[in-house]
Amino acid sequence: MTAVWAERVLVDGVVETGVRLETDATGRITRRESGVAALPGDDLADFVVPGFANAHSHLFHRVLRGRTHDSGGDFWAWREQMYAVAAELDPDAYRELATAVFAEMLAAGYTAVGEFHYLHHRPSGAAYGDHDMELAIADAAATVGIRLTLLDTCYLAGGIGQPLSPEQARFSDGDAAGWLARWHALLARLDERDNPLVTLGAAIHSVRAVPVEAIAEIVAGLPADVPLHLHLSEQPRENDDSVTAFGLTPAGLVASLGVLAERLSVVHATHLTDHDIRLLGDAGVSVVMCPTTEADLGDGIGPARQLADAGASIALGSDQNAVIDPLLELRGLEAGERLASGVRGRFAPAELMTAATNNGYRSLGLGSATLAVGEPLDLVEIDVHSTRTIGARLGQIALVATASDVTGVWVAGTRRVRRESGGIVAISGIGSLSRLYQRVLKHKAETPERAEPAAPDQESSA
Repeated sequence: MTAVWAERVLVDGVVETGVRLETDATGRITRRESGVAALPGDDLADFVVPGFANAHSHLFHRVLRGRTHDSGGDFWAWREQMYAVAAELDPDAYRELATAVFAEMLAAGYTAVGEFHYLHHRPSGAAYGDHDMELAIADAAATVGIRLTLLDTCYLAGGIGQPLSPEQARFSDGDAAGWLARWHALLARLDERDNPLVTLGAAIHSVRAVPVEAIAEIVAGLPADVPLHLHLSEQPRENDDSVTAFGLTPAGLVASLGVLAERLSVVHATHLTDHDIRLLGDAGVSVVMCPTTEADLGDGIGPARQLADAGASIALGSDQNAVIDPLLELRGLEAGERLASGVRGRFAPAELMTAATNNGYRSLGLGSATLAVGEPLDLVEIDVHSTRTIGARLGQIALVATASDVTGVWVAGTRRVRRESGGIVAISGIGSLSRLYQRVLKHKAETPERAEPAAPDQESSA
């Protein structure tokens, strides 16, 4: 049994004081008391919130951070640079990169991540022997100590009715049957490893990358309790192509296939009709918005408030990992709403925190994140005395704090991150993030047209 005692805890907009949380050997909460004193041996914290969930990540996009801003363009131009990075990664480089990115996430306050993964095979399309790319991700999560929902992704086409390009060959399993066979074999392989921090989910890349008949086959071939994710209406071109080919928007198309359900998470959902919003809300799906990426790529501002009011559950992700900061994602959600509507306070602070914590855990098939008995003890400690946060009401801390204010992170009851004097962030078993990134970038993570690695100073900013 371990126990954490916090001076103050914020859950659902309510601050409790003197909270003591006991766990069993699995890191789940077995006892929760408020208004009590700490006991000898308790791990002590000042102000904590439930762990943040990164419900949508492409970890290898992290390589492009700070390297794509000098040539303009749009999402489609950026995508070509992303393909160049994908071609450079083998299992060893992927494992090392994933370790660095997951460590950065953990230091920022993410206790769980959903990795939307489609780098399955060799660049030629030939298979690796033993799920090498997938196990590299799982190994990295285990090393770091972050919860992972591995969203193994089906990717079969280069566009609606279009073949794959050579750059996309490594993403594909040939057809839905091939992807399902590999998914079930991967499930068995992960079950053998029995890592309680790793969950296998599934993803359909998009209606432009998976044919209609394959989408139906995949949904029928997956267990009903597996979380399922899907990129939806990120770009107007996707909508136009779907309407031209099927007479339906992407939301209308997946609705017609019976895909809309509470286990489904649609990612981005930026360009929706009113009818699309009703469909998603009525089905109670999760909508994973990625405000920093949607801003960086010029994607647009999605109708988050309308979706929430219609019945959808809003969660948040870092997507391309140009920014890894859960507090900036939730603030970006509200900022987008204010810019689009001209009205402040579109989401209450408590709603924003719920989107970043509990709703993200739901999207990833990880249950709830409210620090109740039976739930995992996943916690984030936030410094309420920094230059950013001092004077703020605790219930509104999310709108002023950043990842630089994260001073401690617990996953399954174990403290994984501790901010030391001078702002240095110590991650159990990892050491210096800057040195780790320098090694990764020099190894295989450079875009072909640039040669100088630019490692971030994570010790001072995580």
